[in-house]
Amino acid sequence: MSIGVTTVAYLGAAILFILSLGGLSHAETARRGNFYGMLGMAIAVLATVFGPTVSAAGIPWVIGAMVVGGAIGLYAARVVQMTQMPELVALMHSLVGLAATLVGFASYVDPAVSVNFTGAEKVIHEVEIYIGILIGAMTFSGSIIAFGKLSGKIGGKPLLLPGRHLLNLAALLIVIWFGIQFIRAESISAGMTPLIIMTIIALLFGIHMVMAIGGADMPVVVSMLNSYSGWAAAATGFMLSNDLLIVTGALVGSSGAILSYIMCRAMNRNFISVIAGGFGSEGGKPAAAGGSAEPVGEVVPVSAVETAEMLREAKNVVIVPGYGMAVAQAQHTVYEITKLLRDKGVNVRFAIHPVAGRMPGHMNVLLAEAKVPYDIVMEMDEINDDFPETDVAMVIGANDIVNPSAMEDPNSPIAGMPVLEVWKAKQTIVMKRGMASGYAGVDNPLFYKENNRMLFGDAKKMLDEVWAGLQAA
Repeated sequence: MSIGVTTVAYLGAAILFILSLGGLSHAETARRGNFYGMLGMAIAVLATVFGPTVSAAGIPWVIGAMVVGGAIGLYAARVVQMTQMPELVALMHSLVGLAATLVGFASYVDPAVSVNFTGAEKVIHEVEIYIGILIGAMTFSGSIIAFGKLSGKIGGKPLLLPGRHLLNLAALLIVIWFGIQFIRAESISAGMTPLIIMTIIALLFGIHMVMAIGGADMPVVVSMLNSYSGWAAAATGFMLSNDLLIVTGALVGSSGAILSYIMCRAMNRNFISVIAGGFGSEGGKPAAAGGSAEPVGEVVPVSAVETAEMLREAKNVVIVPGYGMAVAQAQHTVYEITKLLRDKGVNVRFAIHPVAGRMPGHMNVLLAEAKVPYDIVMEMDEINDDFPETDVAMVIGANDIVNPSAMEDPNSPIAGMPVLEVWKAKQTIVMKRGMASGYAGVDNPLFYKENNRMLFGDAKKMLDEVWAGLQAA
């Protein structure tokens, strides 16, 4: 394949990637966006493998690696549950970081590269290598820790070391100093020492950075690591002189950064406060009798039959899904209940908080999988004003995103965080296994309000009983 054909293919792939991002911005066009992305990646891979940069002798090795990687990806796509998507995404980010790190080392020790670059070009190339390995190593180790937290292998409680900010500053200064030594190195062997030391520091920094982040901030972490993986890919593109990889990495990096900003706004947080550690300091302990403000009232349990009766008599119902729905895999039963209620003339809508679940868009994906119509899935800003006119607000496995202390208690750790104001509905029903606090480790006064009822038990089992009760009417 000639350079001209490869360039045209890269241009077409870049356009498809942009269309893909545009499609993924709306639920109705997400499927089309995914198709554009897959088509663009297929074109990019074929243009690269059969382009002028890969020798004929190397093609069998590349194809073999693609077959192995594709088989692993296909297996993962078939066996990984929707509830495991957040940790899978974090694991994929780690692979991007690892690839950037390995490509950086390979690019540095490649004798052909060292001969081709001299003077200012050599300095620029070495800066690309240094920054690429730095970002890649941070992304790799940070994503591994995020995977551990999201999968429950590592607790959600942040690890807040004494003087952690000074440690981070010291690490940054050391990285800069070794970067200068790396650029000044007169041989590859001399440059390997500062490069390896920097890589170790970057790996430790990635671990420390994510370990210090509280459990409730993990959706922000996922989008942040998505951004990091994009910049790591862009750095790899510079190292390999691959224009498409630079463009693609920049698209992913910038979109991930924008998403991180949106997520921080949804939690009334700033990016620095997330990195500094925060929500989740209690690691999801059971709610105590008294928190920042001691709850007033008593918990009133309700049965599935009574819940079905409330829903049957309601005219306007809002369902708030949370991570508990994902864990119980109850989204399909939720759809059946929704369909049954809508057939009876009940106005049913879904309220989605931007940080519901463990990754951005987690609830949207689950509801789309269950074939819930897009037009009844509403964002927080679209539906919050409608709760006073709502007969029943049904919360399925959500906690922090419906916590009134965010608005009513200035001393609460989540004070100022925008939440779904379900307590303003005429009746609320909260489905939970028990009285444990949410991922932020904060008590929820909603449970004790006079218009709230608690439906305890596994969400799937309870919803099946609710569905049966509605059908029996």
